[in-house]
Amino acid sequence: METIKGYIEHVIYRNAENGYTVFNMVSDGEDITCVGMLKSADQGETIEAEGECVEHAVYGEQFKIKSYQTIAPEDAVSMERYMGSGAIKGVGPALAARIVKKFREETFRIIEEEPERLAEIKGISERKARDIALQMEDKKEMREAMIFLQKYGISNTLAIKIYNRYGMRIYGVMNENPYVLAEDISGIGFRIADEIANKIGIHTDSDYRIRSGLLYTLLQSTSEGHLYLPEELLLRKAGELLGLTPEQIQPQVQNLMMDKKVVVKKQEDANYVYAATNYYAELSCARMLHDLNISVEGEQELLPSEETRILKRIVSLEEALDMHLDELQRQAVVESIRNGVFILSGGPGTGKTTTINMIIRYFEAEGMDIFLAAPTGRAAKRMTEATGYEARTIHRLLELNGSMEEDDRRGVSFERNEENPIEAEVVIIDEMSMVDTFLFQALLKAICVGTRLIMVGDVNQLPSVGPGQILKDMIESGTIPVIILQKIFRQAGESDIVVNAHKINEGSQISFDNKSKDFFFLERNDVNVIYKHMIQLISDKLPRYVDATPYDIQVLTPMRKGNLGVEVLNRILQQYLNPEDKKKKEYHIGEGLFREGDKVMQVKNNYQLEWEIVSKYGIPIDKGLGVFNGDMGIIKEINDYAQSIVVEFDEHKRITYPFAGLEELELAYAITIHKSQGSEYPAVVMPLLTGPRMLFNRNLLYTGVTRAKNCVTILGSRQTVQTMIENENEQKRYTSLCIRMQEMEIG
Repeated sequence: METIKGYIEHVIYRNAENGYTVFNMVSDGEDITCVGMLKSADQGETIEAEGECVEHAVYGEQFKIKSYQTIAPEDAVSMERYMGSGAIKGVGPALAARIVKKFREETFRIIEEEPERLAEIKGISERKARDIALQMEDKKEMREAMIFLQKYGISNTLAIKIYNRYGMRIYGVMNENPYVLAEDISGIGFRIADEIANKIGIHTDSDYRIRSGLLYTLLQSTSEGHLYLPEELLLRKAGELLGLTPEQIQPQVQNLMMDKKVVVKKQEDANYVYAATNYYAELSCARMLHDLNISVEGEQELLPSEETRILKRIVSLEEALDMHLDELQRQAVVESIRNGVFILSGGPGTGKTTTINMIIRYFEAEGMDIFLAAPTGRAAKRMTEATGYEARTIHRLLELNGSMEEDDRRGVSFERNEENPIEAEVVIIDEMSMVDTFLFQALLKAICVGTRLIMVGDVNQLPSVGPGQILKDMIESGTIPVIILQKIFRQAGESDIVVNAHKINEGSQISFDNKSKDFFFLERNDVNVIYKHMIQLISDKLPRYVDATPYDIQVLTPMRKGNLGVEVLNRILQQYLNPEDKKKKEYHIGEGLFREGDKVMQVKNNYQLEWEIVSKYGIPIDKGLGVFNGDMGIIKEINDYAQSIVVEFDEHKRITYPFAGLEELELAYAITIHKSQGSEYPAVVMPLLTGPRMLFNRNLLYTGVTRAKNCVTILGSRQTVQTMIENENEQKRYTSLCIRMQEMEIG
């Protein structure tokens, strides 16, 4: 480590959110380019920094700052430089020179202790003197707070977030209950808060620590899809985290109940513990579904003659549109008309799209306003292509506004809600298996009583990435009309993708004879051989076979880790599909790198990132907010000077990511099957050799196969595929929307 001291002459770039800064420092008369997290240091300030010299591929030698502290200017020249740098609003170089000429080395003391004396200088009123003093005091407070937080090993990035949240209350928060940081601030989980508390000297059996550990355990379970945990399981998991016994932890569950942080429900002689937000999210979904369903049904109870009229109308539309429905499809259309809420389910090739098209045509003929939506951009695009009507993402339907409080855990709000509902008489949502509890809650809030809600999805697909299993719970509740289509239509039946998907779902073994035109199995038991054939398939054979580009061919794998996991496969595929090229810029991050032309995926919802669509002349023609978990794009530009990467997503939406925000992106030549939900690819390649039994199950294989439109190729072990078909075990999700809906019906 090396230490340097100097003043910040010029800030080249700064990320306002996390403080990543590129600047010129003057140290002993020498210009030094520095990079680091420095939100609290401004142009003109003097700092002392620890770090190391690194060689940048484009900009040469830079000093990479690990830690720093702001120090008071020690002479009149430094004081003048600081005050005239723009750090103090309303004070330019000329005024700074007059102030320092008057007070010399006493300048800062005068401003702190006798600010009224600034009015002695021409051009400074008493009001302006007070304003200058307040700005200096604010900056002093922040500098002192940052130094205080650094004592506990807190990085500058997190220190900035903490200061922005608490201001000068941080001293009380840190000394009394640092565990509250884990609840209030994104990026600080229980483990970081626990490290801070340990340095402060808080005991391991502290009530604050136990409560925070319980809440953290519930939060972690939400990221695994659960809405609650059985109390016994919660105490065991929290005990492992805290190093305490369940008996030591249990009393704090009651205290969290008293604080309304958790809800405990007794069910089947067991206690279920919910984070309060999770419980009330499920409860409100159940209540809103109940209200939407009974109101329309109550007003439009159909007489036999009325149902006959509707059926005649449907048959008439079939003839006019040359669209032929079977009996179950017609019944689905009738159910969508007579109920406020209706679910249409079924596997591939069973006629869901045809049925939805008839529902749309029927309501259109009745003069009703119809809105279509799906959870992701790709799913919405597929819905548009299948129906001929514009479909939007649910976020766009709800008019995401991107406003949020800093560090808000949910971090999203919509223009459309209970006070400003969607202006439609029919709302149709596709790919409902992907919709999680919180997005569903937001959707229901925006649908007013009297609007029909029609939900479409395949209940055998993997559940949503977010918490809950909405579609499955609604169907199992028995409180909402459901039609599940099962007949495979002739044209779909000619596809072995469709036939094998249904066989897999039924637990029947599939053929490996490779006589199919769209479903292939290549027995390969050596990982390196799988790599070789995968690259051949993607770069050459499959693009020609399905008339697509290598970018369109998607590798799907059950795992992130291991030789055939996402992380390893992406490094290998990048090397062959987008190799190193002097014309392509690169940016190294951790053990990997991004390169211009790389296929990438957004891996978390970011409701504040701004996108824009530009014309071929570079003029913006549309813009908006939000990029979502699972969105895929291509790296168009890496800009070393601006320290940013430009990615173009579907529909030509371009987003600029600062280098410091790249943890939200990862390579996407290979993705997990879970991340592929709602998408469809011309061809899918699945390497299946070995892996954990919990992951390698029927549900996962079925979902992977049904992502392919024209061709599926499995590389790996026949025995592994057969075992997956036999393995019905899915990862259990602790959800209770089904129970809440049944309670509403009884109530």
